Amino acid sequence: MLPPKALLDSLAGHASRLFNGETPLPHAEIEAQLKALLQSAFSKLDLVSRDEFDSQMIVLARTRSRLESLEAKVAELEARLNPPAS
Repeated sequence: MLPPKALLDSLAGHASRLFNGETPLPHAEIEAQLKALLQSAFSKLDLVSRDEFDSQMIVLARTRSRLESLEAKVAELEARLNPPAS
């Protein structure tokens, strides 16, 4: 994986060559080449899909909820075992 600065520098260099070409490219060709350039750059990053991110957020929320419930039960049991001194 490239460091972010190196990735951005690489993207800028490729985009510069794409737009400063000696022969003008049609709009569709520029769009296709830019899309390929971005897909190549994104493939070098450690990214996840939106669906995967959302499903992991649901799992995390469920886990946090369960953990809070267990912490409350442990606190209740500890209180029963160690009643406050009068």
